[in-house]
Amino acid sequence: MNPITLLVTVVLGAIGALLVMAQMPQAGAVFFIVAALTLFSLKMANNWERFVILRAGKLSGVKGPGLFMIIPVIDAIAAVIDERIQTTQFNAEQALTRDTVPVNVDAVIFWHVHDAQRAALNITDYRQAIDRVAQTSLREMIGSSLLSALLAERKAADEVLRSEIARKTADWGISVNSVEIRDVAIPEALQDAMSRQAQAEREKEARVILGSAEAAIAQKFVDAARTYAGEPAALHLRAMNIIYETTKERGATILIPTSMVDSMSVALPAAMLAQKDLGGKS
Repeated sequence: MNPITLLVTVVLGAIGALLVMAQMPQAGAVFFIVAALTLFSLKMANNWERFVILRAGKLSGVKGPGLFMIIPVIDAIAAVIDERIQTTQFNAEQALTRDTVPVNVDAVIFWHVHDAQRAALNITDYRQAIDRVAQTSLREMIGSSLLSALLAERKAADEVLRSEIARKTADWGISVNSVEIRDVAIPEALQDAMSRQAQAEREKEARVILGSAEAAIAQKFVDAARTYAGEPAALHLRAMNIIYETTKERGATILIPTSMVDSMSVALPAAMLAQKDLGGKS
């Protein structure tokens, strides 16, 4: 009972009562009859509602939104359809993927009725039917998908599921806005195996990177060795630098063989002389 119908009925009944009290019973009776008819015939639909009306068992039309009249007894309201966006949660437990892995999947579907007539007349309970179709479609999608694709390509799975449910519910006057898979749960034993596999893959990549770094370092040593082989003075200077850095940082006393000191005393003046010659020529 909507408030407008109730208000009109009360006003008409009050007028009829006043007429009866004013010694006008016939006019009062007319108002009472009109009030009763108004109570059963004046209906109001909200902006999101559609009333499917049957007249003598046949479709008369779809009414709403706003006020409308029906004929009492002859007309009947077959269904009141809510055209707002609805949400339905559904799941699939212990469904097998294409690679025979049992998974539990939770999802939610967003849908709305775009044709109230078909939703009321083409199916008994469209809400329950949507839930059944969604669960069936979810199991079909899981059975045709690999576990890796189901975990990694969630958006693609959502679109496949949406299009399949929309195809099955189109004749019911229902539009599917979107489907979102919220969770994919796999057995704990498989989670441990996947975790170990991921860890092994990361360790493999780390070893490859380390090997590449070692190869690059070795190549640098080869290049340095070739340079030192052609420039003995550079090798002696490098050795002296290493000795200096060692004593500087650790404060240790280093014993150097006499032969090494002699070779440095011979090589360094020669290197300095060669450097002066090059500077004079330039």
